[in-house]
Amino acid sequence: MSSRKTHRAVVIGAGIGGLTAAVELAARGIEVEVLERAPSPGGKMRQLVLDDRPIDSGPTVLTMRWVFEQLFDSVGETFDSQLSLEQAEVLARHSWRGGARLDLFAEVARSADAIGDFAGAKEAARFRAFCDRARATYETLEGPFIKAREPTPLSLTRKAGIKGLGDLWRISPFTTLWSALGGYFKDPRLRQLFGRYATYCGSSPFEAPATLMLVAHVEQEGVWLVEGGMHALARTLEACAKRKGAAFRYGSDVREILVEHSASRGVVLANGERIEADIVLANADVSAIAAGKFGASVAVATPPVAPKSRSLSAVTFSMLAKTDGFPLTRHNVFFSTNYRREFDEIFGAKRIPTDPTIYVCAQDRGADWRQSNDNAVSPERLFFLINAPAVGDMRTFGTEEIERCRDHILDLSQRAGLILEPTATAITTPQDFNGLFPGTGGALYGQASHGWNASFTRPTARTKIPGLYLAGGSAHPGPGVPMAAMSGRLAAASVLEDLTSATPSPRVATSGGMSMA
Repeated sequence: MSSRKTHRAVVIGAGIGGLTAAVELAARGIEVEVLERAPSPGGKMRQLVLDDRPIDSGPTVLTMRWVFEQLFDSVGETFDSQLSLEQAEVLARHSWRGGARLDLFAEVARSADAIGDFAGAKEAARFRAFCDRARATYETLEGPFIKAREPTPLSLTRKAGIKGLGDLWRISPFTTLWSALGGYFKDPRLRQLFGRYATYCGSSPFEAPATLMLVAHVEQEGVWLVEGGMHALARTLEACAKRKGAAFRYGSDVREILVEHSASRGVVLANGERIEADIVLANADVSAIAAGKFGASVAVATPPVAPKSRSLSAVTFSMLAKTDGFPLTRHNVFFSTNYRREFDEIFGAKRIPTDPTIYVCAQDRGADWRQSNDNAVSPERLFFLINAPAVGDMRTFGTEEIERCRDHILDLSQRAGLILEPTATAITTPQDFNGLFPGTGGALYGQASHGWNASFTRPTARTKIPGLYLAGGSAHPGPGVPMAAMSGRLAAASVLEDLTSATPSPRVATSGGMSMA
């Protein structure tokens, strides 16, 4: 589909949502210019370079490969020919104090066997039942919610129909994830393991809805390792958009979104340059727009995100380190001893947990689990993440607190048998993330998905202002690489529909999303 005349679109932000929207719009005859204040594409999918070695320092997990396959197919290209992917055999390696260790595999049967060895045959059977429910939850929500442009509770019910109402009830939308998991697993370690899926959308398992168990099914459908790192995906999307005619300007900070005659008319850069466009697509956190970071005239375009509603931030350590002992695989999780206290401290006390769960991405480890003991590259590239409160615009985390985080990493790793000898480290704190993504407090996933209705309070692509559209992880269908990509596709579809409609609809439709980070 293309418009009768040449339309000009400005895309603010070269994150995944902005990149996919640029591909879609440029391929359909829209003149597209992408403005990004960073020096490269990717947004939160960033790389840091230590001793000339790039380290993925944002999202590290790629799921829902079909989102990108469908995108490339829709513009006449083949995704597989542009990027090399390898399916991970081990989804993640999980460790607890005392030496307990459990791998989850891509195959349900293999994971069930591992759980049986870990916690007994009854827990293995319960895991299979949990997987069935996770699959049913995903299948119930994929069409009427995840892929829908403007879902609401009413539209979800209507699309499900009388026959599907039972399915909607069985996905337990009014039950917390933690509570639902208690109905499946008796071993507290398994409840903790699968409760971690709430953090994929920056939320607490004690407050997020049980529908987030769908993440288990998504991972079982495939976790992919990207040759060249996750940043290579952003470069691939950028290259595709350029082939379709999109232009990119890096180091371009948008100061204001122009509104004239109650409609969006372009942007003004920090240097005063005015760029006119009849379409502005903002791949920025909606909280930044609501906070007036793009001018007071567009602050009404999105609902504000109260600080208490923010998702998780993080303290991250991008590191080169010599390792010994614990057999790292690509994705590793070292669990805290008290999960509830961990989230009470983050969301209640607004402080870094005293005993945090630590995620480690060992980026030189391959897809084959048998390679996990190989350490041909030394020092190897590691990315550590500790969940933290999104208060980066309210307070500064001091050197003592950050050093305590580093000590937690070294201590917990050593307790699990992992010996680390760091040779280079780069640290990112909530205030750093707030600087990178203003107006967020450092929240990395938009608003938290707490409560059954939270998924429907994320704004959809259309705003109250004609010509202004939204994409990115803070908009529908939510955070995470594939979901943000889908937001860009949904935004582009809304733009194209409005351009070809005699009566374009500028109304706001509230909706929400779920994340696979």
